[in-house]
Amino acid sequence: MALIEGLKIQNYRSLRDIAMGKIGTDPSLRNATPLTPLTVVIGKNGVGKSSIFDALGFLADCMETDLETACNARNRGGYDKLVSSGVDEAITITIYYRESKSDRPITYELSIGKEDKTGLSIVLSERLRQRAKSSGGSGRPRSFLHLEKGKGTVYIGDDALEGDEASKRNVEFDPHRLAIVSLAEQFSENPRIAQFKKFIQSWYLSYFTPDSARKISQAGVQKHLNLHGDNIGNVVQYMERNHPVIFKRILDEISRKIPGIGTIEPYRDSITNNLYLLFKDKGFAKPFTQQQMSDGTLKMFSYLLLLNDPEPAPFICIEEPENGLYHKLLETLAREFRDHATGKKGSAQIFITTHQPYFVDALEPDEVWILEKGQDGFSTIRRASDDAIVKNMVAQGLPLGGLWYSDYLDAR
Repeated sequence: MALIEGLKIQNYRSLRDIAMGKIGTDPSLRNATPLTPLTVVIGKNGVGKSSIFDALGFLADCMETDLETACNARNRGGYDKLVSSGVDEAITITIYYRESKSDRPITYELSIGKEDKTGLSIVLSERLRQRAKSSGGSGRPRSFLHLEKGKGTVYIGDDALEGDEASKRNVEFDPHRLAIVSLAEQFSENPRIAQFKKFIQSWYLSYFTPDSARKISQAGVQKHLNLHGDNIGNVVQYMERNHPVIFKRILDEISRKIPGIGTIEPYRDSITNNLYLLFKDKGFAKPFTQQQMSDGTLKMFSYLLLLNDPEPAPFICIEEPENGLYHKLLETLAREFRDHATGKKGSAQIFITTHQPYFVDALEPDEVWILEKGQDGFSTIRRASDDAIVKNMVAQGLPLGGLWYSDYLDAR
């Protein structure tokens, strides 16, 4: 399973300079503890949790389109709205990840600025680094891609790095797009770049809304829940047909979590080809459609579909999953996320933002990061397990969410 061990975001909205986990190319983070398979960011409203989510979404969008379009997508408002206020420095995003536990980690560093003449967003630098295979896990990571404003070098093959002149290629790309997108198309020459691009493009960043899930779609199976959740009926149709055992397990789970729900099944209108979900409530003779179901029921059902996907996304990011859910379901939901974020092959890494202590009660200190905003308006972040008092209190049986509510993690 591919796993992000660390990330760093600089000059993105209120995120002037935050780092989470381990980054092997950064001397200050080289010996830090890597991110856990389940990572949760907590904090008050307005501290920048949504900005972390959006920074990851921005990187994913850059893989699909040019920078200017990505800067304006999802109501971002363009580069000037993204760069930290009063800062004359580039937006920088660093991802430190490995394809599997046995693979050498790779660092991707991206810096984005604004072109003087046109005012368009531009890639100032793009770099991929890795330690040599023969280094035995030590030694300085060296570049196998290093570009400045679209011009630079790439080292082709599985293992070639900076200094291997036989594998060196001078390249030039449009600086308004990420070079790795074009290089990944040449898979035989750039397998590591192709794998990294595929990894980012496989991310699932949830923009789910219950209203989207209520939409009536056209019949036809679809394997994966989309980012908005408006194809939930199509996924149910696929799961019921292709994975009946897994689907029955999902139904059993939601019946336990939401009393009254009996069965859920797709129904196709033979005249319009519209696809409905029929929720059979034990207290009613006739079923309800998704248009009549509560926000919480639709959300919980969608999360269970997402987590039980037979081919899950390697990285799942969900913002405030607690919205619309009964508070006593939140601890159960957090455990459900952890049960699926095992760090084993075929499982997903799950990244969540929340401001709900009931959800945090089910978590361990090393899984939780506390985001706060300073007097200068910029965010800072720290790991809950870095506080020895908090760590000891949890070890003695006190729930982490309760400690947060009691001001042990941040001040009111």
